Amino acid sequence: MLQTFAKLIRTANTVSKSKPLLHHRKTLTTTTTTTTSKDEYFAAIQHVANIVRRDFYLERTLNKLRITITPELVFRVLRACSSSPIESLRFFNWAQSHHHHPTYTPTSVEFEEIVTILANSNNYQTMWSIIHQMTHHHRLSLSPSAVSSLIESYGRHRHIDQSVQLFNKCKIFNCPQNLQLHNSLLFALCESKLFHAAYSLIRRMLRKGINPDKRTYALLVNAWCSSGKMREAQQFLKEMSDKGFTPPVRGRDLLIEGLLNAGYIESAKGMVRKMVKEGIIPDVGTFNALMESTCKCGEEEVKFCVELYHELCKLGMVPDVNTYKILVPAVSKIGLMDEAFRLLNNFSEEGSRPFPSLYAPVMKALFKRGQFDDAFCFFADMKAKGHPPNRPLYTMLITMCGRGGRFVDAANYLFEMTEIGFVPISRCFDMVTDGLKNSGKHDLAKRVQQLEISIRGV
Repeated sequence: MLQTFAKLIRTANTVSKSKPLLHHRKTLTTTTTTTTSKDEYFAAIQHVANIVRRDFYLERTLNKLRITITPELVFRVLRACSSSPIESLRFFNWAQSHHHHPTYTPTSVEFEEIVTILANSNNYQTMWSIIHQMTHHHRLSLSPSAVSSLIESYGRHRHIDQSVQLFNKCKIFNCPQNLQLHNSLLFALCESKLFHAAYSLIRRMLRKGINPDKRTYALLVNAWCSSGKMREAQQFLKEMSDKGFTPPVRGRDLLIEGLLNAGYIESAKGMVRKMVKEGIIPDVGTFNALMESTCKCGEEEVKFCVELYHELCKLGMVPDVNTYKILVPAVSKIGLMDEAFRLLNNFSEEGSRPFPSLYAPVMKALFKRGQFDDAFCFFADMKAKGHPPNRPLYTMLITMCGRGGRFVDAANYLFEMTEIGFVPISRCFDMVTDGLKNSGKHDLAKRVQQLEISIRGV
């Protein structure tokens, strides 16, 4: 088993290699020649990550794998183990051991990942030790996005003095005090409810000629709304407008999103109703945020969302893909099938092709209602008009057929998915084979077993 995974990792490294990089961040990508090799590569990464997270003697076990270490491998394993900071650090230190891995040179990508993991887990002393190692021994520097995330990490843990100090020292890392860093410090101040300091920071930004963006406004508005300070939020937006700074979306949209983030759903709904009565269309992002929060609150709230959707469309609102990703599953879940089909039809008429995660909830709802033939017809229609089905959709389809006792249909879809290159999970094979045998379809059950043998070699 270990030798197999070591072989897979060595194979993956012949496919994707990353060069050391200095003083800047680089996006690492993996390119593979086939889907199978890609799946094997990520399975190998997951295997190493499981060792790091769960094995008490992880270094000894990893040594037995004889892995060829590359920056990408280290980065992906760290990303997979981000919730295990101590184990991640042990893995990172093991990867840097030149006694075992003389060809590996760390890049800023892995350094920034481990620094972020340590910061998020409140291990700041160790984090600064790693930063010192990164900047002095390897001559690498933190990117502005990394410095930004550290400022916000301090803010989340209410270490506001450290956030301010890091912001003031960011020039040490060759990071300009740009809009991103100002927004991060603003986030830290708002986390500690230091609203006056946050407002002073915005004034300082304006004096320095740094124009605020939507996040700048949203951070302060959300913070005020979460503290029940609606009046202050409104005054802030008015003052900014008087100074000639208009947010990328209207102030009322920011207030609605602030109320939603603070959990004041009814107040947000009230503001939207008032806008609709005045014939004003909210920003589609604001509308989607309202839908997402409201649809979680029960059947009546979903119906409210559907009515509001139709009202706003009449006023001229142009829904986006996220609108349908929220509404279609919501109406399907409560059994409003006619509305689900109507929404999908609207989505198609706008020039889009339904994708599997959009039409899967409709199929699942039809199955739960016992409308198997309708679900099969709908699936055939989606294959013709929408994006091709994916592996999770076929898995759901076969599972629902099995639960409904439609084992012949399940077998047919099992064959269909293998013909287009998807490998069914073992549970599907077992369920279909057992179901066919129990219903007397022994010949078909044998064909399914032969298919599994041909695919898995078992």
